[in-house]
Amino acid sequence: MSGRDLFCPPRRTRRGAALTLVFAGVLVTGAATGSFQEPDAAARRTVAGSARTATGPEDLQKGAAHEDVQRAAAEAMADGKSPMEAAERAVSRSGDRWGAVYSEGEYQEFQEALDGRYTGVGLWARRERDGRIEVTRVQPGSPAAAAGIRAGDRLRSVDGSKVDGLPVTEVISLLRGDADDAAAGTTVRLGLQRGTRAWTKALHRASLSTDSVTVRKLPGGVTVIRIAAFTKGSGGAVRAALRQAPAAAGVILDLRGNSGGLVTEAVDTASAFLDGGLVATYDVDGAQRSLHADPGGDTTRPLVTLVDGGTMSAAEMLTGALQDRGRAVVIGSRTFGKGSIQMPAELPDGAVAELTVGHYRTPSGHAVDGRGITPDLDAGPEALTRAETVLTGLGDPS
Repeated sequence: MSGRDLFCPPRRTRRGAALTLVFAGVLVTGAATGSFQEPDAAARRTVAGSARTATGPEDLQKGAAHEDVQRAAAEAMADGKSPMEAAERAVSRSGDRWGAVYSEGEYQEFQEALDGRYTGVGLWARRERDGRIEVTRVQPGSPAAAAGIRAGDRLRSVDGSKVDGLPVTEVISLLRGDADDAAAGTTVRLGLQRGTRAWTKALHRASLSTDSVTVRKLPGGVTVIRIAAFTKGSGGAVRAALRQAPAAAGVILDLRGNSGGLVTEAVDTASAFLDGGLVATYDVDGAQRSLHADPGGDTTRPLVTLVDGGTMSAAEMLTGALQDRGRAVVIGSRTFGKGSIQMPAELPDGAVAELTVGHYRTPSGHAVDGRGITPDLDAGPEALTRAETVLTGLGDPS
């Protein structure tokens, strides 16, 4: 398993199911659960009265559950008790599977991840079979790169704590530090080994950019666009990749392990492949809304989408739109099944409660929550090879 030193659970034990799922597992490059982000003025655009981009208070209203949680937190604060603990109890009683309460620091980290940023040292790592932790990649321009750390180096300790045998999630959490005090500029000491040489190096954490969208060309000319999560700018990166792809050549959109992200970026990505039209419908406390693609997308290029059980939320919304509208052949395994939308509410102590406000459906009316999306063709590890074969049948000249 591998990951980056942002995407991990904070070391403080907490109840929020959303954060646990997002920051655990294979530590995907993304950190959202189908969130709508309150926009700046430039981002507030609507199409025919429907939510088109990140929606603000005029589009998504906080419901009764938010009021209950905020009331519980305010009463706890008045009584000299912890507002955050009271809010967590209220969320637990609400039965909201995806409800979560974040400390101020945790939520700031969460928002930075959605913006495509993180605070850390720029390392990816994995645990070998013998329990050793090996550096698998170093981000160019990061503190780790400046310190001369290379892929293949062994990570022996973090701030004096030995890491051999620990889960990668815990190691990355140590590198990241506590969510409330791991700011840029704070120091972390790494124990390293390369061959017979062992040394200790102090690194200063820094604010770094993530690579949510990566692009590569296969030998036959097919372009593979992998989206690890829908962070800010993901849709634009996909459009740029399409412009650089060979004319009429097939594209494989790899959404395997994509934990979701900003709905606006998923819709923007859909717009790259659709000529306007419906992307999804959703409800907010019973009120029906819809999301539409912008016109002018590439509707002729052969397209295959890869999914698996780790494809979640906004990634499922995109998959459903491309599948229902006949734009892509979907290959892989059934997706996770998270079809809900969360909205944040600030608590008196600066903590944030993020609660479910609605659920979405694909253009054909398919409810995703708890069901997921069934691919057109089942495939496991051979999914990429099968996608190349399918593209040939779709008319890819390669």
